[in-house]
Amino acid sequence: MPAETAPVAGNLDDEDYPAYTMGRAADVLGTTPAFLRAVGETELIAPLRSEGGHRRYSRRQLRTAARARELVDQGTPIEAACRIVSLEDQLDDALRRNRELRGELDEDGTNI
Repeated sequence: MPAETAPVAGNLDDEDYPAYTMGRAADVLGTTPAFLRAVGETELIAPLRSEGGHRRYSRRQLRTAARARELVDQGTPIEAACRIVSLEDQLDDALRRNRELRGELDEDGTNI
């Protein structure tokens, strides 16, 4: 494999690699580019920009936008949906960190 193609192939497994154009991301989500722009305006996701200034989305960002879309489809206003998803992510992070800290304490022989 030529060296110049190796980094691109390596990015195929990277869920944070901005591989999707706005149009493709909207197609994958079954939504419109306007929805993705609105989600970006709430700062739930921050798409990277190509050299030409076009928005590019990662798989992780598409999963986040898809969760917001679920809530919007259930009648939640987009701003509220984005806030809910953001809070869900913060809670997941806090719970994960709590488990890690408990594991570290257990390794030290200290039980909670």
